[in-house]
Amino acid sequence: MKQRIERRLFFEFTSHTVVFAAVFAAVAVAFSQLVPREGAAKQTAAGEVLTRIVIDPGHGGEDGGAVAPDGTAEKDINLSVAKSTCALLTALGCDCVMTRDDDVMLSGDGAGSKKLRDLQSRVAFTDGGGCVFVSIHQNKFPQNSCAGTQVYYSKNDARSEKLASLIRKNVQGYLQKNNTRQIKRAGSEIYVLDRCTVPAVLVECGFLSNPAELELLKTEEYQKKLGCVIALSVADYLYDDAAGRD
Repeated sequence: MKQRIERRLFFEFTSHTVVFAAVFAAVAVAFSQLVPREGAAKQTAAGEVLTRIVIDPGHGGEDGGAVAPDGTAEKDINLSVAKSTCALLTALGCDCVMTRDDDVMLSGDGAGSKKLRDLQSRVAFTDGGGCVFVSIHQNKFPQNSCAGTQVYYSKNDARSEKLASLIRKNVQGYLQKNNTRQIKRAGSEIYVLDRCTVPAVLVECGFLSNPAELELLKTEEYQKKLGCVIALSVADYLYDDAAGRD
């Protein structure tokens, strides 16, 4: 029977490194039997085996992404949140990989647009299927009043919408009580979601253009909380999908 740990453990005392590490370990133990382990994956309702989670920190290298008024680059926050997400999922027994684990662009060598090659390289991590794709980004808008996490999902796999819904629910429940943003189906303007054929979402964690939210996003504590929320949501999704729950 599925057992759920008190989610508050994710967020208490995170400003204290030693205590956070202990909480992190406790969460790993509690969830260790809920998600498929590498080499022992469970069958999904659709007959496909989901054995990997691909965490994609958006941008990198010369492509800094959005830039805050104080010069903070989106790419750096993306990478930090992604590392926290992947570390927790790995501790839970998941086979989790990152499209990049350093400040690099994934363009490689070749003809044509470097940006296009970068995006193609990210999607290539899903070749062969059997995985979940989660891209981490930050938002920016001319009006600095805009705030809150926004989740987009791919139209190419019906299960993407459920994963997006879980992330939204947990963000609202544990981090942003007043966030009323609804999940959105992505169009062709979001290349990675348009081209992925596996369950895929893109999480815009917050707005670099909002002064108060920017200050939160720049802190290691809040980055870890975001990583925990995303990891928790993916773990819940994998468990329900493996058990054939809608």
